[in-house]
Amino acid sequence: MSLAKSFSVSLFGLGGKLIEIEADISSNLPSFVLVGLPDASLSEATSRVRAACTNSGLNLPGRKITVNLSPASVPKHGSGFDLAIAISVLAAGGLVNAQSVSRFVHFGELGLDGSVRPISGVLPMLLAAKRSGFKRAIVPLQNEFEAQLVEGLEVIAVANLAEVARLHGADIAVPVRQTQSMTQSVPHEVGALCMSEVFGQSELVESLVLAAAGRHHLLMVGPPGAGKTMLAERLPTILPQLTLDEALESAAVRSIAKPDGLASLDRLAPFQAPHHSSSMAAMVGGGSGIPKPGLISLAHNGVLFLDEAPEFSTQTLEALRQPLESGKVVINRAAGAAWFPARFQLALAANPCPCGNYTSKASRCTCTQAQRMRYLNKLSGPLLDRIDLRLEVRAASPAAIATSRLKPGPTSAELSLRVEAARSAARERLIDTPWRANAEISGAYLRKHLRPDSKATERLDAALTRGQLSMRGYDRCLRLAWTSADLAGRARVQTEDVLLALSLRGHSEGDSRAA
Repeated sequence: MSLAKSFSVSLFGLGGKLIEIEADISSNLPSFVLVGLPDASLSEATSRVRAACTNSGLNLPGRKITVNLSPASVPKHGSGFDLAIAISVLAAGGLVNAQSVSRFVHFGELGLDGSVRPISGVLPMLLAAKRSGFKRAIVPLQNEFEAQLVEGLEVIAVANLAEVARLHGADIAVPVRQTQSMTQSVPHEVGALCMSEVFGQSELVESLVLAAAGRHHLLMVGPPGAGKTMLAERLPTILPQLTLDEALESAAVRSIAKPDGLASLDRLAPFQAPHHSSSMAAMVGGGSGIPKPGLISLAHNGVLFLDEAPEFSTQTLEALRQPLESGKVVINRAAGAAWFPARFQLALAANPCPCGNYTSKASRCTCTQAQRMRYLNKLSGPLLDRIDLRLEVRAASPAAIATSRLKPGPTSAELSLRVEAARSAARERLIDTPWRANAEISGAYLRKHLRPDSKATERLDAALTRGQLSMRGYDRCLRLAWTSADLAGRARVQTEDVLLALSLRGHSEGDSRAA
């Protein structure tokens, strides 16, 4: 047979498009032509495929080989098409069964020796293949773990091209697999951290519990050494474990970002803490060519912590505004729009001034008022309007530290139980809605179905009337008040919950700026 086809998937963002790989062998001068809008790395597949076939004992005919990647209008990139191209060419040459080949989707990069090497994005690729109706898939051995996460697919993991050819009917010897030590992915070590290690900051710990219970964003402002980073690093330790669906969502993003496949399904909330020199593309995703997920997508269902937030570029900070509202990031290219999930909990930390000593009792501030204003104004009003808790962090007093050492505060495990109980109450209240936490509820639904009585919102209404709150800020205060009620085990929001929400947004003194 001189014409055969196999199938693979091209990813653009988290969306995948089924690609039909047609191979034709004609009686012309020997050549290997690849068409169908391949990128540079994919165009090199012809050399890899020919060498891999030869070194696997599957000699290609000395004729013209044409491989078409259809639909031709869809961009294709990367080396993950190598295996599908090789097996379609072998089917066209009659070396393997063409009908068997067409029933599978194939993924994998080929080494010159015929080995099948791991690729990134196998998990979302298999999900796309399943949506297209495929029931069988062949993946690299090192991608076997993440491939098994997709239910309803028969997955065969292979180590070399000869195994695939033998599976499809070739009479060929299969080399013995070499034992390889699989690199296990190590989850972030939040288990080694505990909130009980935070001394003398019980009120701030309670504020972080409130933030965790409703998935609210927070800003901490205070002098160096006051404990901002210590608190933020321990925020993931009080978050509940991810559900299976949430873990799979996060794993799909990591699958695209990780070139050698996943070795575990992490049920701990992700934690990303980029350096302030990170570019906008590194933060939100993108890059040249096919868009890649950024740190906000890698923090999906977890925490994104920006230490020294005013030191980040204005462009990078402002790019967070839209994902904070929508829970996803859309990257537009000429070839189309790629989207990635980005429902993360944002934690910002900042010094009160460039020298950091404005609110410190230990050192004298050397900054002028104009310098202090210019420094904090790097966090724009629209960005701050999306922050639910604005906390002023002061260094703990020696007496408070001594008391905490004698009687440590609650552990992260104990606080996590409180957070889970509050989230369970919110989930029960939102059971017929698309939301899972208070911070996600839309303003329209909140005001129509979950509005407290007018007595409870009296101070909140007054702040809105005086222009101290935007409508977005009003809604965020209501969401925060509901989380406060959930933590207290109350079925309705009371005045004290609204007052707490106002004070944590920095409005206890009528101030509309951050603490």
